[in-house]
Amino acid sequence: MAPEYAMEGFFSVKSDVFSFGVILLEILCGKKISGFYVSEHGQSLLSCAWNLWCEGKCLELMDPILEDSYAENEVLKCIHIALLCVQEDAADRPTMSTIVVMLASDTMSFPMPSRPAFSVGRKVTEDLSTSKDSKDASINEVTLSSIKPR
Repeated sequence: MAPEYAMEGFFSVKSDVFSFGVILLEILCGKKISGFYVSEHGQSLLSCAWNLWCEGKCLELMDPILEDSYAENEVLKCIHIALLCVQEDAADRPTMSTIVVMLASDTMSFPMPSRPAFSVGRKVTEDLSTSKDSKDASINEVTLSSIKPR
């Protein structure tokens, strides 16, 4: 689920792009995002993919069952595209039409991805963290109804 939808309820076409990136990573590594956080990795799927990308070891993300049955350049392209799709800022994510062009492309001249959402915590923008109108507490009201039979 896209972070802007999960955190603020904001849905856009880029929310689907985020989901596509997650699914692409799940396919490549052979594990669901919900079951990825285990002691052997010690991090989420997005964090692991990002860290391996930064270290230049993205092929370690691949499902070992697929060993020697894939073209490395195609896998690297898919990981690159997936990381572009899961960037924290929705405005930085490509559109689905751009993704289709990227997938069909033989070149690897794509923009560099930035940190994925949920990789090491949500980034707080200065506008939100220093707002004069923000309140430190909220007031929650609840009404309970009890239905009793006759």
